[in-house]
Order: sequence, then structure tokens, then C-alpha cells
Amino acid sequence: MLKKLLILSLLLVASISYGQKEKVLNLPSFDKPLFHYGFYLGLNTNGYKIAYRPNNATSTPNIEVESSIGFNVGLIGDLRLHNNVNLRFEPGLISNTKTLRFKHINSTNENITTREVDATFLHLPFILKVSANRLNNIRPYVLAGVSYDYNFSSNENNSDDNAAGKFRTKTSNFMYEVGIGMDFYLTYFKFSPSIRGIFALNNEVTYDNSIDSQWTAPIDFLGTRGIFLHLSFE
Repeated sequence: MLKKLLILSLLLVASISYGQKEKVLNLPSFDKPLFHYGFYLGLNTNGYKIAYRPNNATSTPNIEVESSIGFNVGLIGDLRLHNNVNLRFEPGLISNTKTLRFKHINSTNENITTREVDATFLHLPFILKVSANRLNNIRPYVLAGVSYDYNFSSNENNSDDNAAGKFRTKTSNFMYEVGIGMDFYLTYFKFSPSIRGIFALNNEVTYDNSIDSQWTAPIDFLGTRGIFLHLSFE
């Protein structure tokens, strides 16, 4: 829903702006400095992509993932490489909660079949932003980048595993992200909403102590998949 609303809003604003005559430019020199700062706020909905092992003790593994709305906040450092290309470092915090339901486990006890995974990440992305030429006070762009994410809530080194009710994930993770957005040059600052997808590159699960664990033995890959609504102020 967030993605659809933002895309429709961007298309509407772009179509209105392109139909207008030449306007007085806000912040006409904003893009000239080599370097500038900013900050961002936003919402996210993160889940997991799960791939199963072809041969395991559980013949028909089935894990459902429910994600909730989380938040993200951070800073922006922007380096102009070209009139239309910028390199950005956007360190921040990402917080969200995911619920895993192990449908293949034959039990009515939710303490056995359900795990709530809280995650707070230190998100350290390097983003390449490619912008179109500015038209009046708007400027669309696309972006792509990679990040290192440190999970404060991972419990990777906890000796307790799912047998004790603890679902563990990796502390250090690597992601890539892609997105689209629009710069709006306002009177005193630039406002830049964007929609982004984030995808894990590594397997994030920490396997249980037992190789036959009904929770983690069926999992071949578990990686974050999420959508961000990203609101930048520069």
C-alpha cells in the first residue's frame, strides 16, 4: 500500500509540474556544492525470503512470515560526482518485528510453533543516486547501493536456541537496495521522498545446536526482503 500511494503521488506531481510554465526556482544553487548534509525519516515493512533444503528431516517444511511496520532514521552525506550523479552515505537505524509461524510443526502450542524476531539494525549503506535534469522545482531520480547491517538483536552468540524458545540470526549482514524517488526544491530545504527495496545477500539464520532441529534444519537460506518509505530532508 505504501509503495502504491507513493508511486501514484510522484506520478501525479510530475505530470502537473511538466504541464506548467517556467517557474521561479527555489534554491537555485542547491546542487552546486561538492558536498552537503541532511537527514531522513521513514517507515519500513520487512519480511524474509526463505528457501528450503531439498533433503531434510522435515519432508514438507512450511514457514510463514508476518511483518509489521517499523521505522528508520538516519543521516545523509552527499558527494556530487557529476551534475547528475551523487554518491551518498546514509548511516541510520532500522527497527522492525517479524513473526515466524512454523506450520510444519505438529503442535497446538504457540510457544513451539511461533517465534517473534525483533530486529534493530545499524544500517550503513553507500548509495549511487542518478538524477534527471531539474525541471522547475522537481527532479526525479533512481538509486542503487550496498550496505553493511549490524543486527543488535541477533542473539547469534546466545547458547540458547529454539529448543529454549530463541530464534537466532546473524549479527553481520550485507544488503543491496534499489529505489526511485523525486527531489522537491522548497523555499528553505529540499524534500526527497523515495520508495526502496532492500534485499539480503547472505544467509541470516543461525542454525540450532541440533542438526535435526525442526525449526532451522529445513532452512537453506533466510534473508531480509523489505520495502522502505524514505523521506529525506536536505
